[in-house]
Amino acid sequence: MKKKYCKWEECVSMKEVKALIGLKHPNIITLNEMVLENAELYLVFEHVGQNLYEFSQKQTKNISEMKIRNIIYQILQGLAYMHRQNYFHRDMKPENILINGDMVKIADFG
Repeated sequence: MKKKYCKWEECVSMKEVKALIGLKHPNIITLNEMVLENAELYLVFEHVGQNLYEFSQKQTKNISEMKIRNIIYQILQGLAYMHRQNYFHRDMKPENILINGDMVKIADFG
């Protein structure tokens, strides 16, 4: 985070933090911990191997249709859940879609 924070309440009231705390779904990145140290806020997330852009660049063969369908299905499942909770992701791009094996997660709610 680029901004300096003086109070914990100020950190918890941020839109991104509220969204991450309120959204619990297998296809949305999990916020594990928040640390406020020396007026800097650190968000600790679960580890996910790579993003969709990196994944696509590393492929030497065409990605199978089933794999593409699975990725899109999981993205849409995460988005549908977010929309039902009245949250909207305004920066959907391959760099904000994380992939770990067959699991896909939406990230970056800033």
